[in-house]
This record gives sequence, C-alpha cells and structure tokens, in this order.
Amino acid sequence: MTICVNPRQSLAQFGVARGDITPPVGIYHRMWGAATHDRSTGVHRQLTATVLAIEPIDSDDHQCRKIIVAIDHCLLWAAEMKSLLDRVAERAAVERDSITVFFSHTHAAGLMGLERCELPGGELIPQYLDDLASTIAGLTRDAIATTQPASITYENGRCSLAANRDYFDVGKGAHVCGFNPDGQADDLLVVARVTNEHGTILATIVNYACHPTTLAWDNTLISPDYVGAMREVIEDVTGAPCFFIQGASGDVGPREGFVGDVLVADRNGRQLGYAALSALEAMGPAKQQFAYAGPVISGATIGTWHYVPDSDDRLRQARVWRTALCEVELPFREDLPRRSELLDEQKRWQAEEQAALDNDDLPRSREARAMVERATRRLVRVEHLEESKAFSYRAELWRVGDAIWIPLDGEHYNVLQRSLRQRFPEFTLLIGTLANGSNVWYLPDANSYGKGLYQEEASILARGCLETLGEALVATIEKLGADLTE
Repeated sequence: MTICVNPRQSLAQFGVARGDITPPVGIYHRMWGAATHDRSTGVHRQLTATVLAIEPIDSDDHQCRKIIVAIDHCLLWAAEMKSLLDRVAERAAVERDSITVFFSHTHAAGLMGLERCELPGGELIPQYLDDLASTIAGLTRDAIATTQPASITYENGRCSLAANRDYFDVGKGAHVCGFNPDGQADDLLVVARVTNEHGTILATIVNYACHPTTLAWDNTLISPDYVGAMREVIEDVTGAPCFFIQGASGDVGPREGFVGDVLVADRNGRQLGYAALSALEAMGPAKQQFAYAGPVISGATIGTWHYVPDSDDRLRQARVWRTALCEVELPFREDLPRRSELLDEQKRWQAEEQAALDNDDLPRSREARAMVERATRRLVRVEHLEESKAFSYRAELWRVGDAIWIPLDGEHYNVLQRSLRQRFPEFTLLIGTLANGSNVWYLPDANSYGKGLYQEEASILARGCLETLGEALVATIEKLGADLTE
C-alpha cells in the first residue's frame, strides 16, 4: 500500500534571462511554397529568446554548466547554426559544446537562410543573424550572473491541441499534410516549476509536441505562432519566464491550422497555456512529499494526507547530475538526389514560373514557385553531407535528479517520445527536437515510409533509422539511470 507520493524533482544551480529577438519588419519572411509574399508586413507578437544556465548544485566546477536556449524560429540551416554557436560561445565566453538551442519551430518567424539574401528582404538577414548571436550571448551572461540554488518540480498534464497530420486524401489518392482525426498523437504535456530557496518562481518549463503551423501561407506577420499566447497565459500568472521545448512533432500539428488568422494561433496557444497552468496548480511545495498521516474519526473514518519534508535520501537523489553520450550510425537513403540534379530541377521550375507569369497564368505560376522552393530546400538538405553512406548521429543526454534532458537533432515522429516515456516511467523525460537545428531533417517511423508522405521526401535517412535511434537512446538512458538499481 502506497503511504507517500514523491513528486519528481531536481536540485541545481539555475539562472534565467529573457530578451526580444523580433526581426525588423520588411525582412524576408516567406516560409511556405504557397505564399505569394516575400517580406513581412508587421508583427503579431514579439519573438523571444530565453536562456537557462544550469549546473550541479553541489559543485563549483563550471565545466558541467549547460547553456540551454529557446528561440522563436523555425530552425537554422547547418552553416547558419554553426556560425550562431561560434559567435555566442565567443561573445559570452562559454564553451561551445555547452550550448543547446531549442527552436520553437514556428513557421511564421521568417526563414533566415543566407541563400535568401538576394530575395526581397533577404538583404536584412546577415545583420539580423549577427544581432541574434549578440543578444543570445548577452542573455547567456545575464543567466549565468543570476545563477542560484533552485528546486525544479515536475508534473504531467494533458492537452488535446496536437493531432496527427498524416491524412489520406481519398479523392487525390495520396497522403497530404493535414489534420487526420483517425491518427494517434501524444497529449502528454510536461511542465516544470523552478523556485528559489524562498519559494519564488524563477521560471517555468513547458515540453509539448505540436508543430507550430497554425499560421501558414496567407499570414504575412512575424509571429511565434501558438507559443506566444501560451507563454503569455502562463507568465501572467507566474510572473516568470516560460521556457518552451518542442517535442517529437514530426507527424503532429494543431487540429486547426494552416490559416492566416492570428486569432486562431492565439486560441491554440491559450489552450496549451491553460493546460500547463492546470499542471502547475497540481504541484505541491518544493522538496516535500505527500504522505499518509493516519485516520481521523468523523462521521466516517477519514484517511488524511499532508505534505512533509523530503528525506535525505530523496534530496540526494534530486542532486544527481550525470551526462552520457548517445552515438549511432544512421544510413542515408539510397535515392538521395545529387546536387547537380537538384540544381537542374530548380532551374526547370524557375523557367516554368517565368513562362506562367508571361502568360498571366497565376495559378500555374504559384504552383511552379512552390516547386522552386521545394527544390531549394532539398539543395540545402544535401549540400552539407559528407561523402559517406551514413550520418554519425550524436546526442548528449544529461540527468538532473529525477529528470533526463534529451536534446535531439531533427524532426522525429511522435511515436519516439511515446515509446521512451512508456519505457522509463520512473523518470521525467524532457524530449526536445530541433536541438541545434536539423541536419537529418525528418525521422519518420518505418511504417510511414513508402506512403508518399512529405516527411519521407524531406528525410535524408533510410527506413528504420528512427527505430535504430530509439534503441540507442534506450541504452543511453539506462546508463544515466543505472544508480537507481545499484
């Protein structure tokens, strides 16, 4: 019979800083192949960067420090990502390998690729990227300066915002990317509350899997999508920054999405925000457990429970700090196109677009323009790949008390996080995708290959790689949790 309930918790040194990273209006904004605009025309909500500095609570060895950054962008390509990490590390005077950037993955912030510099608004991208690095570096210094002993308490919630988005269009006879009411999506929401020794909330952390694709081609405003309203709901109550981590959302997105109406994005965000607040309200005091206190004779015999201080063993468990490296070779697809083939494809669609414009065929020109965009992105996918048959996938996981942080390159199908959390119910798993960008693009599950899905087309990896990665992650998590059974 259970006589006490132990909330999941971590004890660590913790600092946080928040800054505005909204690009200038007029910067290149076109993220969607179907979009007809290039430049942004205004701002729906500001984009933010939030920096956490976390290190062991019992050590002065700053070599263990983790700099964790959440930014409101879709992602950066490999070259732009490398430059950002190099600049932040140099300007903040921190180790480059200590930095992990989590992208919210909003599709309404603008596409900040240097290959866009010659397009309308693209001339603003280089300066913006340099300013972004300076802002994050400054926030990193501020987060480190505010580091203090803190308790991190975790709670699970539920939210039905996310829905499967691999829909079979019967009329078309093919899969499309859109709400699939018959598909499965993880509704688990992980929320963390960070408090100092006086009980003041320093920050909250929200980990949820849902593509921020409420806003699509008809939207011309810079926006964090639903993440902005979600943060506002939580921060209005807590008075502290909310740090968002995008989960394994490769095949899930908002039930209502692909629209131009920012009110829909705000409504989606409030739905997630209210669910997170519900989980926050369910949390008890930090460093305490909920224990059975015995019977009280009344009209009925009442069994009473109350909060009591954690035991020394529980507090020692919450102080655990460990890291482990997950390394695995993931084979490339055999049908990856060559760069020369993609350049030819790009030129062909550019010629199609121009011919359609010359003939005043706007529907055809719009379709051709979308195909030019597809070819451009496929070029970006393959140009950084080495001459080999496999991608050397590398992820450093770290354990802080009862939680394990799992930062992952790429966009993973939702089944990955469902299976990992089912396999390790004794831990809170913070699963963040698009960590420091996406070198491997999508990782669909094996059963989703061969269906003609966009995610398979966008992936550079062979069928079965998600499952191979999952097995490697299981082995790594087992190492991090080994002391529980020693």
